[in-house]
Amino acid sequence: MSNEDVVKTLNKFLQGQYMGIHAYEHYIGKLKDRYVKKEFQGIQQDHKEHAQRVAERIQNLGGKPVDDEGIVGSLQGFIGKFSIPEDTDGIIESARKGESYYGIEISEEIVKGDLDKETHRIVKGILDKDRKHVDLLDRMSHDRRP
Repeated sequence: MSNEDVVKTLNKFLQGQYMGIHAYEHYIGKLKDRYVKKEFQGIQQDHKEHAQRVAERIQNLGGKPVDDEGIVGSLQGFIGKFSIPEDTDGIIESARKGESYYGIEISEEIVKGDLDKETHRIVKGILDKDRKHVDLLDRMSHDRRP
């Protein structure tokens, strides 16, 4: 895979990170539970750090990183903003589904080509952290059940 192809792949991956950042912004805005809000802020911070890491890698490969989630992501975010549950349990479940599907499944699809060693290491680390987010959300959901 050429550097140009890797940059295109990483920019799609980066758009997903921005989608995550904005989704958590909406979740955090609706949360009343201080503990859950704090955990969600930590996850959002991880996504911001991931976006920074991917953007730096794109620059190091000679490319220009995108700076938002793109038109499709923006539209999904706009629609999603109105479909966020009102209750804490629903918000946790919505975030868990988003992390699992968009954060991991779709991201793995985007980056499944031949990446160079350094890019692969970076992406693997991000996806591993996203899996930890899903585990945390699972625990939070389980701990809240009566």
